[in-house]
Amino acid sequence: MSEKERWSTSITTHDENGDPIIRGYNLLSLIQKVNFTQAIFLVLRGELPNEREEKLLNAILVSAIDHGVGAPSTTVARITASSGVPSSTAIANGIAAIGENHGGAAEAAAKMLQENINKSASEVVADYKERSKRVPGFGHKIYEVDPRTQTLIKIAEGTGFNGKYVKLSLEIEKELEKSSGKKLPLNIDGVTAALMSEMGFDYRLGKSLFIIARVAGLAAHVLEEQEAKTLRRLDESDVDYTGPSKRSL
Repeated sequence: MSEKERWSTSITTHDENGDPIIRGYNLLSLIQKVNFTQAIFLVLRGELPNEREEKLLNAILVSAIDHGVGAPSTTVARITASSGVPSSTAIANGIAAIGENHGGAAEAAAKMLQENINKSASEVVADYKERSKRVPGFGHKIYEVDPRTQTLIKIAEGTGFNGKYVKLSLEIEKELEKSSGKKLPLNIDGVTAALMSEMGFDYRLGKSLFIIARVAGLAAHVLEEQEAKTLRRLDESDVDYTGPSKRSL
C-alpha cells in the first residue's frame, strides 16, 4: 500500500509475540488487573483513570443502563426481538433508535457547554432563544427534578468534579426557568454532558457513552422477549388513520 492508503491508529496493535496491545498495555495484563470501567476510560481517553475518574465514569454508565420499556431504544429492540431475529439484530436496532430525541442530547449538550464555557448562562440562553432553539440537556417529561441528576452531582461533589461545567449547567437551569417561567430541570443527558466535560471527554463521545451503558439493558430486554416468545405489534385500534376516506379506482 502507498503511504496515503495506510491506516494509522493509536488504540491497538500486537507486540512481537502476537499479544494484543491496547493503548500501550498488554491486554492479558489488563484482563487480570483492570475492571471494565477502567478499560472503557483507557480506550476512549488513552490513559487509565485515577480513582476519582473511575468512580464518576462508573456512576455515569450505571445511570444510563436502563430507563424502562417505554424508552425508544428498548421498545424497538423488544419489538424486533419478538419477531424471531438474532439478538445481535434486535440490539443493533435498539441502538439505531438512539438519536437526537433519545439518548443523543448528551452529545449536543456537551458540545454546547464546551463551546460556551467562557460565556454566562444568560448569554447562552439568550443565544438559543434568539435562534428559536431548545437548549439541549434540560427538561423532562416526567421529572421536575431529575433524581438521577441529583445523585450524579453528589458523586461529582465527592470526587471533586463539580467544576465549571457543572456550575454553568446549574446556572443555565436557573436562567431557563427565569426566561420561560417553567421548570426545565437539568436532566440525565445534561448532567452527563457536564461531567464528561469535567473529565476531559470529547463531546463527540456523548452518544457513545450512552450506547456503551444502554447495550447491557437492551441485552436483558431482548432476552426477556426471546423467552416470552410473543410477537409484539401495534393494535390498529390504537392508531388514528388520517388519510383519505375509502374511494374507488
